[in-house]
Amino acid sequence: MARITGIGGVFFKSPDPGKLSAWYREVLGLDVQSWGGAMVSYDAAVHPGYVVWSPFKADTSHMQPSTREFMLNFAVEDLDGMVAAIEAKGVSLLGRMDEEHGRFAWILDPDGTKIELWEPAKEG
Repeated sequence: MARITGIGGVFFKSPDPGKLSAWYREVLGLDVQSWGGAMVSYDAAVHPGYVVWSPFKADTSHMQPSTREFMLNFAVEDLDGMVAAIEAKGVSLLGRMDEEHGRFAWILDPDGTKIELWEPAKEG
């Protein structure tokens, strides 16, 4: 049977795609290419072996303070280092949390999209 094998990309509208792409390049270190997007590889040694797909109820507060209908989650290798680099660039954290699935921090991008940074829990 034909089936989905993974997330092939995330595509969305922005009032200023060039400005937003520059922010993701400068603040989060995405390798944004001249065509405006980035190819994020899954071959990093610490990348989890899965991508989560999870719809939320329309009245969820999980994406707040963003008013967008989605949130981006990026797996990171060193959450403390990433947070320090982000804060050094003047970006404020919305919060942090450590729990059984790993360590999390949240920020907003210039379009108001909530970004979840996730350092997966070590297996074993």
